[in-house]
Amino acid sequence: IAHISDLHFGAESTVLAEALRKHLSARPPDLVVISGDLTQRARTRQFQAARAYLDTLPVPQVVVPGNHDIPLYDVVRRFLFPLRRYRRHITRNVAPVFEDKDVFVAGINTARSLTWKSGRISLGQVDDLRKQLTATRAPVKIVVTHHPFIPPPTGSHDARIDLVGRAVKALHVLEEQRVDLILAGHLHHGYSGDTRTYYPTTRRSILSVQAGTAISRRVRPSDRNGFNLITLDGNDAHVEVQSWTNNEFVARDPRSYYRSDDGWHPTSGDKITD
Repeated sequence: IAHISDLHFGAESTVLAEALRKHLSARPPDLVVISGDLTQRARTRQFQAARAYLDTLPVPQVVVPGNHDIPLYDVVRRFLFPLRRYRRHITRNVAPVFEDKDVFVAGINTARSLTWKSGRISLGQVDDLRKQLTATRAPVKIVVTHHPFIPPPTGSHDARIDLVGRAVKALHVLEEQRVDLILAGHLHHGYSGDTRTYYPTTRRSILSVQAGTAISRRVRPSDRNGFNLITLDGNDAHVEVQSWTNNEFVARDPRSYYRSDDGWHPTSGDKITD
């Protein structure tokens, strides 16, 4: 699985976009997951550019919107038709599902008109997700959102971190349905960790994997552009960050995990909380 996020067309680097396209084309993944913020300001030309770019990437794809895919300054459109342009140019389905014999992937739209950048999962979405997860027999279950469930390892208790609203309610269902991974973006910072480190009332480990911004010029000073490559093989998972270094995407920070009845555990001394 190639997990990319926060493309921000309108503030993209054409050099990075082409490098990412070539990287994915050279070794096409079985699935491309894009966890939101395809545009910078949800303008038509930005969605058109994003659509044209997605058409150059391998398929199948699971794509969810982010808060930047809702108009910010166009108040009428923001509240009456928040995702009309997204639906017209990217996909009509803001809750996409992919399933084969190996994996089930469910996308959830966490972007909301009433907030500038925060996100939330509704009770209806939680109920729909429970039904979908109950119906699947895939051995690995993955949920995709734009907003994260866990904060970065540093600043874990920073109230300014935009964690997804109703995370606890959703996690109860994810735990009950034995979800394995949550993929998200939003913070432009790549990291992975065990959801139990931030939600101690949950008992089963769910691996939360965050992607940084793949091709946007809006990069945090302490981070780099990049995306994740996730390899799943039975009860083994391998997460590798592809980081933009010396004008190419270079593998770094590999993390391996194995799955038992209570969830994921680090392999060979890797720390699941970093």
